[in-house]
Amino acid sequence: MGRLAGPIIVGQLAQMATRFTDTVMAGRISPLDLGAIAVGTNLWILPFLFCLGLLMVISSMVSHYYGADRYGAIRDLMGQALGLSLVLGLICFATVRGLTGLLQFLQLDADITRVATDYVKAVSWGLPAVTGYLALRFLSEGIGYTKPMMLIQLAGLVFNILLNYVLMFGKLGAPAMGAVGAGWATAIVMWLNLVFLLLYIGAHRRFQRIWQSKAEPRDWSRILETIRLGLPIAIGLTAEVSLFAAVSLLMGKIGVLEVAAHQVAINFASIAFMIPLGIGAAATIRVGHAMGEGRQELARSRGLTAISLAVACSMFTAGIMFLLPEAIVAIYTNDAGVRVLAIGLLFMAAVFQLSDGIQITANGALRGMKDTFHPMLITMAVYWLFGLPLSWYLGFTRGFGPQGLWVGLVASLTLAAVWLVWRFLHLNRFLASSRGREAASE
Repeated sequence: MGRLAGPIIVGQLAQMATRFTDTVMAGRISPLDLGAIAVGTNLWILPFLFCLGLLMVISSMVSHYYGADRYGAIRDLMGQALGLSLVLGLICFATVRGLTGLLQFLQLDADITRVATDYVKAVSWGLPAVTGYLALRFLSEGIGYTKPMMLIQLAGLVFNILLNYVLMFGKLGAPAMGAVGAGWATAIVMWLNLVFLLLYIGAHRRFQRIWQSKAEPRDWSRILETIRLGLPIAIGLTAEVSLFAAVSLLMGKIGVLEVAAHQVAINFASIAFMIPLGIGAAATIRVGHAMGEGRQELARSRGLTAISLAVACSMFTAGIMFLLPEAIVAIYTNDAGVRVLAIGLLFMAAVFQLSDGIQITANGALRGMKDTFHPMLITMAVYWLFGLPLSWYLGFTRGFGPQGLWVGLVASLTLAAVWLVWRFLHLNRFLASSRGREAASE
């Protein structure tokens, strides 16, 4: 589990580092460029995450075929999945460019609107590449090979920094484009990542068994299954991310210091979240392999192993937040008022580390069992029917402020963790008993 999860975690951290360097380098130019990237990122990230969720199910489907030694089915699925990724990329491209009209509707500062619009339009040219990259990424992860993405994301981070330096600051004869240059750098790196992964998959011996196998007859039900299973993941992922975005917006109703403190705590919690996120992806692979082999008990054992590993890692990161809050906050800000508030929120972030780690890992294990509809219902009910109203009630009606808003987050993540683990154990018992009845009847 660790060998699978480790490269995924490093790759996810490299992705976060890419956005971090965009922010830091824009801050070196002007507040306008910094604000434009912050606003623009919120426009293109949600359509991107929707595509990510829709394609994420490929790793589960491939892992089932791989466990059953059906390499021809993997080959047929990938041909269809690449076609789907192209369609999604074009839709995402058009959607993101259309969303720039919201900036005029929101009546933001005219300069921020202009620069953010140009930044988003630059990034949009890379979206067709990133959806193709995701399809190939989940193919590789589905067969249990996660190192290529780690290496490519690390290389992409280096290229992003270099391209930012050239395009944002106007080096090597290029015009100084500021935030817009960061957008073009992001788009170029998206295409580079796709090319690197195509070359890697085409040349590496691990994939030759798939490409040299005889493809199973074209079965369009595979692409329909991808959409049927992937759409709930996309909706659930968007619902979860939009909850945190909603709480961030509600924090803005309280005050500037509260928004800054919230950003500090949530940013560090997001970095720590990359660890259980990688373990959840590994759980999808390992559980899927066991399901493909028809070994129900092994699937249960691997799912519980992943959850246990996530618990251990989450306790470690929570311990860091409990023991070193002042040092963590000092990395982000020197403002005394922000630091006091951020330290309090960081303690609450430490509390929900355990719940967040369990829920994302249990969700990954359920994806390995091709169960995506029920997790979607659980996350939507927990986050939007329970968590957000509770945050509003405690933060505004009861007057507890930022801490009240965060109690809603903690409570919703905890309820999601309990519910998703119960669903995993219940579904496993149900499938095991069904298989037992089938064996007895034979």
